[in-house]
Order: sequence, then C-alpha cells, then structure tokens
Amino acid sequence: MAIATASKLTYDDLRPRTSRWLSLRRVACKKPVGAAAGLICVLLVLVAVLADVIAPHAADKTGFPRLISPSFSYPLGTDNLFRDMFSRIIIGSRISLGIGFGSVLLGTVFGTVLGLVSGYFRGWPDMIISRVIDVLLGFPPLVFAIFFLSIFNTDKGYTLRAFFLVSMAIGIIITPTTARIVRASALSIRNLQYIEAAESIGNDSARIMFRHVLPNVMAPIIVIASIQIGNAILAEAALSFLSLGIADASHPSWGKMLQDTRSVWESAWWTAIIPGAAISVAVLSFNLFGDALRDVLDPRLRQSS
Repeated sequence: MAIATASKLTYDDLRPRTSRWLSLRRVACKKPVGAAAGLICVLLVLVAVLADVIAPHAADKTGFPRLISPSFSYPLGTDNLFRDMFSRIIIGSRISLGIGFGSVLLGTVFGTVLGLVSGYFRGWPDMIISRVIDVLLGFPPLVFAIFFLSIFNTDKGYTLRAFFLVSMAIGIIITPTTARIVRASALSIRNLQYIEAAESIGNDSARIMFRHVLPNVMAPIIVIASIQIGNAILAEAALSFLSLGIADASHPSWGKMLQDTRSVWESAWWTAIIPGAAISVAVLSFNLFGDALRDVLDPRLRQSS
C-alpha cells in the first residue's frame, strides 16, 4: 500500500497577508466621507495638542484693532475686546476638545460598568440600574448638567477641579445611552456556550465580565464613544455660552467666544460665524466618523454592504 506524501508548499501557494495600511486604504475607499471626517478629527486633535506652537499670539493678548473683519493680517478677524480671533480659536480647541474627550471617557467607563453588571447579572441588579437610568433620562440633558454644576462647581475659571466637574456633568448625561447599548450587547452573549464554559471551570463573575464579555462588546462601545464626542463638544459649548464652563480670558473655549461677542453679532458677523463654524465642523466630523466606524465594525452592516 503506497503512502501518500504531502507536497511541499511553495511561496506562490501561500496567500499574502493583508497589511494594515492596505486594510485602511480599502476601508477609506468604501467610506470616503468617514475617512475624510476621521482625518479632520485627527487634525483637530493635533491642533489642540500643538495650540501653543500654532497660535501666533496669546489668547488674552489685547492691543489689536477692534472688530477688524478677516483679512491677510488677521485671518479670522478681531473681536470686540481687541483680541485676535485666530489665536483664540486655536487655543480654545484645547478646552472644547479636552472636555469632549474627558467627559466621553468618564461616561463610557460608567456606562460600560453599569451595562455589564446589568446585562450579566440580570434580576434585581438589572432592575435597579434600569430604574436609575430611567431617572437620568427623565431630565433634559442640558438642564441636568446646569443643575449639577450649579451645586458642585464653585470654582471660577480654569482649574483642574472645575475641568473634572464639567467633564463629570457631561459624562453623567452620556452614561445612560452607553449603559443601554452595553446592556443589550451583554444580554445577547450572556447565555452563549463559552460563557457557560467559563462559569463551569470556576471563573468568578468579575473575570467573566471583563475577560470574556467586555472584549465582545467593544465594537459598539467604540462606536458610541466616537459619536458621543461630538455631542459632548456641543454640550460644553452650550455650558460655556451660559457662563457655566471653565473658560476665562487666557483659556478660551468656542462657546465662551460666542458668549463674549453676542452683543456685536449684527455689526461683526465673523464673531458669531467663526466660533460657530468651529463647533459645527468638530461635531459633524466626529459624528460622521462614528457612523463610518459603526458600518465597519458591525458585522451585519458589513455583510449587507
């Protein structure tokens, strides 16, 4: 009886592994709008990180001509307090984006933990957490943030404590949406076989939640976090416009710039258009990037496309 021998594989028989750059290029070709939005998001983050290098002047520097429209000397004009708006837009991105990312980080962590506990244990933990989420959703988000800051934020101006409290206020109103999405995902995989196998070999609940359940719900968490960044930036702008933010003369934010110039909007259109455009571009970019991430990371949407 002849023994069949396996033929050796040659290099041509091996399928080359797709590189990460090729995968990114393929995704960018399929989602050009999302890719462009992601590039703008990266540019906004770089501008915020390098604000001191890019900005030609300090944010609180005065002495410029008052209410000069955009020109070659002043690309974005000057405001009613003799300040250069280009420098203030660049430096103001730090607070707007910083609180946006900080609040989403807090809200995502809180919502993920609550959603995992609710979806994994079910029963009375699920009932209590669901009722708390319902209470939070019963308040208009901006009204709840104003209520929270009016009680706890006693600092005036740019301080670390005020930064944390504003991020916390916005993070709390982000938490319910994240918690519900994570709970739904955790419920869908709670009774799968690999979860039962992990329980049968003696793993405790915390290990199962964070070692086995959490990695399988990361895709919706990443998607909702990327979308919520735009909402957080918009919420921070609204709070700063109402003088409840942390911005001051040397640390401006886009919402505070609108609040400072609201009395001259009719005579100086750029004082309203330029900060509003910065907020709109940031919010729209993160929302479009989040939508593209959802289409890429959701297997059902990927198969239907």
